[in-house]
Amino acid sequence: MKVIGVVGLPASGKGEFSRVAREMGIPIVVMGDVIRSETEAAGLPLSDHNMGSTASRLREEEGMDAIAKRCIPVIEARDSPLVLVDGIRGEAEVVLFRSRFPEFYVIGIDAPFNVRLERLSARGRSDDFVSEEELVRRDRREIGWGLGQALAHADYVLDNGDGLEKFAADARALLEELKGEA
Repeated sequence: MKVIGVVGLPASGKGEFSRVAREMGIPIVVMGDVIRSETEAAGLPLSDHNMGSTASRLREEEGMDAIAKRCIPVIEARDSPLVLVDGIRGEAEVVLFRSRFPEFYVIGIDAPFNVRLERLSARGRSDDFVSEEELVRRDRREIGWGLGQALAHADYVLDNGDGLEKFAADARALLEELKGEA
């Protein structure tokens, strides 16, 4: 089984990359769904603060690869030669996935700060926010989880600062290339 992991700062375009993959018939496993589920199980509203606290708690209690460990059975249950994992946040997750899946590729998604802030203001998810300070705080939190090191492991990096159409076309081309190797 070939697995593609997607990493990027908040609102960089991980979800858009996954949307393109889904349209191509590639199964998606969203790491954030683990956090959402754990947050709801604790009886907490799905806010950025609560989800961030839940993610930090899981990493503190179970290790920096805690969310990845919980995703492995979900990935393996997919009946597909290619699966995409959306939302890698740290180097420990990359290391775990590479040890479990010999054909594991990391795709880094990059977008400028101002573009990401504008997207967060527009998309309206319960864990989104709209101020520069909040985005800086979230970026720091996720970088603290090892996101920068995970990005350093990227086999491919896509720029998502030049508009949705170009990014979707670039994503589709890269996924076709990787799918062809599956």
